[in-house]
Amino acid sequence: MSEGIDNSGSETGSSILIADAGRKVVLEARGISKSYEQGDRSLNVLQQVNLALYEGEMAAIVAPSGAGKSTLLHLLGALDMPSSGAIYFDLKQIETNNEAALSNFRNCAVGFLWQRHQLLPDFTAAENVAMPLLLRGESISRGLEKAGKWLAEVGLAERAGHLAGELSGGEQQRVAIARALVTRPRVLLADEPTGDLDERNAWAVFELLERLHRAHGLTSLIATHNLALAERCDRILGLERGVLRTRKDFAGGDPGAVQTGRDPQGEMS
Repeated sequence: MSEGIDNSGSETGSSILIADAGRKVVLEARGISKSYEQGDRSLNVLQQVNLALYEGEMAAIVAPSGAGKSTLLHLLGALDMPSSGAIYFDLKQIETNNEAALSNFRNCAVGFLWQRHQLLPDFTAAENVAMPLLLRGESISRGLEKAGKWLAEVGLAERAGHLAGELSGGEQQRVAIARALVTRPRVLLADEPTGDLDERNAWAVFELLERLHRAHGLTSLIATHNLALAERCDRILGLERGVLRTRKDFAGGDPGAVQTGRDPQGEMS
């Protein structure tokens, strides 16, 4: 496992940014911080985060709700802008003042998967999956053709014509996975992708993510509360008071147990 970490801008954290010269960095955060103004006070959510995601790796962030996991994923995916620092894709800084470039990055380079599937209930599974393609100008027929192939890949070929609201929770999340990957992004950012599912469906969805990650050469970052799932990833990170750390930097080496009250088996407290 590589040890890409943030340690509040420390010398160690800075050196880790370029530590593994033999591996290609796909997506990178350099000294990013994020704060929100609340009246005359400032809420600091992230502090000097340095993170390098290497090509082909699946990394996990384990932390409790409110720790800043979603904020970090939003910044990495250019859905929000950092208060300071910068995001790099293929070693090129993302132009935060160029909306066309930002839209292209979001639509082509990164796939997003959320805890709640965010499907449009009155559209079919295929139409939901095709939506990102239609937004970038592909024809409806071509978009639906590609959507059908991805639905088959997630095991839902026979459900393509069903409305999203008619599907089970596990099926809806698989449709969301197909939608996240239909544009063939290089990076998958998944924010609590199994958080709304029962244990059986959670494992089924995670195993599907693992298979697709390998089959399509993705670089994946998964935020989760479930340490048992995180253990299947190449690297585990944790957020503590806005600082991103590797697992070994937490007391007992277990970010989930330290921050969420879980036992080492990943059971909910």
